Amino acid sequence: MSTYSLTARAAVGLALLLGAALGAQAQQATVKGSAAHISAVTKKVDGAFVRSNARATPDWPSHGLDYAETRHSRLDQVNTGNVKDLGLVWSYNLESTRGVEATPLVVDGIMYVTASWSVVHAIDVRTGKRIWSYDPQVPREGGFKGCCDVVNRGVALYEGKVFVASYDGRLVALDAATGQKVWEKDTIIDRKFSYTITGAPRVVKGKVIIGNGGAEYGVRGYVTAYDAKTGEQKWRWFTVPGDPSKPFEDESMAKAAKTWDPAGKWWEAGGGGTAWDAMAFDPELNLLYIGTGNGSPWARSKRSPAGGDNLYLASIVALNPDTGKYVWHYQETPGDNWDFTSTQPMILADLTLDGKKRKVVMHAPKNGFFFIIDRTNGKFISAKNFVDVNWATGYDKNGRPIETDIARTADRPREIIPSAFGARNWHSMSFNPKTGLVYMPVQGVPLTLMDNKNWNFNGVRPGEPHSNMGWNLATFANVEPPSSKPFGRLVAWDPVKQQARWTVEHVSPWNGGTLTTAGNLVFQGTADGRFVAYNAASGEKLWETPTGTGVVAAPTTYLVDGKQYVSIAVGWGGVYGLAQRATERQGPGTVYTFAVGGKAPAPDFVAYRLGQLVQGVKYDPAHVPEGTALYVSNCVFCHGVPGVDRGGNIPNLGYMDSAFIDNLDKFVFKGPAMARGMPDFTGKLTPDDVQKIKAFIQGTADAIRPKK
Repeated sequence: MSTYSLTARAAVGLALLLGAALGAQAQQATVKGSAAHISAVTKKVDGAFVRSNARATPDWPSHGLDYAETRHSRLDQVNTGNVKDLGLVWSYNLESTRGVEATPLVVDGIMYVTASWSVVHAIDVRTGKRIWSYDPQVPREGGFKGCCDVVNRGVALYEGKVFVASYDGRLVALDAATGQKVWEKDTIIDRKFSYTITGAPRVVKGKVIIGNGGAEYGVRGYVTAYDAKTGEQKWRWFTVPGDPSKPFEDESMAKAAKTWDPAGKWWEAGGGGTAWDAMAFDPELNLLYIGTGNGSPWARSKRSPAGGDNLYLASIVALNPDTGKYVWHYQETPGDNWDFTSTQPMILADLTLDGKKRKVVMHAPKNGFFFIIDRTNGKFISAKNFVDVNWATGYDKNGRPIETDIARTADRPREIIPSAFGARNWHSMSFNPKTGLVYMPVQGVPLTLMDNKNWNFNGVRPGEPHSNMGWNLATFANVEPPSSKPFGRLVAWDPVKQQARWTVEHVSPWNGGTLTTAGNLVFQGTADGRFVAYNAASGEKLWETPTGTGVVAAPTTYLVDGKQYVSIAVGWGGVYGLAQRATERQGPGTVYTFAVGGKAPAPDFVAYRLGQLVQGVKYDPAHVPEGTALYVSNCVFCHGVPGVDRGGNIPNLGYMDSAFIDNLDKFVFKGPAMARGMPDFTGKLTPDDVQKIKAFIQGTADAIRPKK
C-alpha cells in the first residue's frame, strides 16, 4: 500500500470523526436549555440583535426591552380578549427575603434575573427549573451602606456574557451558559466612601455602562464604561465637579464648577449626583442618556451656601458612548434641595408636537413634573405636573422651575410636595405608541423637612436620619408630622396633551413598574400583593392574581417556541418597603410565569406574623427624649416608628418580644442578624445609648397602647 493511500485513508477518517463531532455539537445545540444551546443563542445578543428584536420583540434582551427603554412589547397573542385565561405555568423561588426589583431578561427561553444581594439566577422558561445561580458574596454586614434596601434591578446580556453589578460596587461578567465568572472589576474609586450599586448595567457598542449610588452618605457620582470582552475601563464621566484646587477632568466639570459655591466645600461630601438607575441609548444620534441624582448633602444651604444650580445634579445628560464625552444636559431641578433625583427611568420616542415630528426624551422624575425634552440637543419643550406640587407652580419658557416661597424655606419644618420618596421613584414606566400613552406608577409619601444648621460632614448629629450610619443629609425629617395623606396610583399619561387619560387608585404607595403590549394591555404588580392586567386604552381591570407579597419590580413578556409568556419577579422591599407594607402576607422572592391556559398551583402564601405591642421592658422615662434622637439617627429608616408602623421586610421593633428588647445589646453589638444585613453598632453606640433606645421603644409602645 502506498504512502499516498495511507494518508488519504487517514484524511477520510479524520473527516468522518470531525463530521461526527460537529454533528454531535449541532445536535446538542438543538437541545433547548443545554449549555450549547444557551451559548449559541446568547452569543447572538449584540447591538444589531437588540435593534432587530425591537421590531417584533419575541425576546426581552435588554433592561427596558429596547434601547429606547419603552417596555412596549409588540406581542399580541395575549390580549384583551383572552387575558382572563392567563394562568400560572410555573413559579421559581429566588430564596430571598429582601426587596426584588429586577426586570428579567429572556432570550429563546433562557431567563436571567437577580434577587436581593445581587444574586443572579438563570432559569429555563420551558421547565421553570434552575440552570445555574451565582452569588457575588456581598458582605452581609455592609447592607447599611446603601440607603434603600439590598436590591438589584437586573443584569445585562451581550455576546454570551451576563453582566451584574454587585451591591458592594463590583462589575462581574459571567459565562451565560455556565454562570462561571469571566472577569470582575472594582468600580469604586475610593472605598472610604459608601458607594453601592443597585442599578442594572447597559451594554452599548460593546461597552458595559454602570453608575452607582450613595449620595445620601456623601459621595461623588460618576458613570463608567468597561470593555465587554476584557473588562478594561474605556472611559469615566463624573456627574459633579471635584475639588477646585485640582485640575478638572474635562471642560464639562469646569463649566459645572461655576454653578457651585466653594465656600461650602462640596467636594468633602462628594457633591452627589449619583447615576444610580436611568439610562437609554439612541443608535442613530449615537447618544447615551443618563439621569443623575440628588445633591450631597440634601440641603443646598450647606453644600453651596451662595446658591447656584449645582450642575449636573438632577439632570438628564447626553454623552458620546464611544468616548464618554459630555454633549448636552437639561437640568430638571436646579439647585436641588429636596432629594429630587432625575434617576427615574426615561423613555425615548418620536412624537408629533404642534404638527412637527420631534425626537424626544419623556421623563417623569421625583419632582412631580412630566418633561418632554428634545433628545437631539437637550432643549426644553414642555413640563406639566402629574401630581399636586407645592415647591413650584410650573416651568417658564426657558425650562426653569417657577419656585414657590415654601421651596427654599429652611429654618422651620415644611412639607414639600412631592416628598423625597418622589412622585415617581425607580419603578419603571412604559410607552404604547398605538394608544400614545405612558403608563407610570405614581405615588405620594408625606414628609416634612428642615435644614440642620449645625450639620458637619460625618459628624455626630442625633436626630438627623441615619446620621450615625453614615447618612449626610444636613436635613431633619418629620420634626413636625406632615398633613397630607399617602397614596399610590397607576396613571395613563398623554405626553402630547400633557394630561392624564385615565387613573387607577391603589391602596398604598410603592407599586410596581409597568409593561404595555400590542394586545392593548398594561400589566402592573401592586403593593398589596396582586398582579393585574388593564385595558391600555380605558384602564378597565381585566385580570388579576395574588402574588403572596407586595410587588415593586416590572414584568416582562416574550415568546418561547411560538407561545407568549408573561413573567414577573416579586419580593417586597426598597426604601419604603423596609418599614412599611400593604399586605398581610409575605413570602420569599419569587418569579411567576403565566400563559393562556396555565394551570400550575401557586406556592403557599404565609401570613405576616405581627406580634403584640411590646410591654414589660423596664426603662427610665427620662431617657426617652435622648432615646428618640438616637433611634432616628440609627434605626428609623429600617425599622420604622415602634408600634406606629407595622414593619416591611424588616421587623418593627415595637412588635418584638420583650426578651428581644430587654437584650437589645446582644443584637446591636456583633449580633446574629449581621448575617441578614444588620449592622454592627460596636463603636457607634455605647451600652448607655442602647438603654436610651430601649426606653424610646418601650415608651412609644406604652404611649400608643389603647387605654382600657
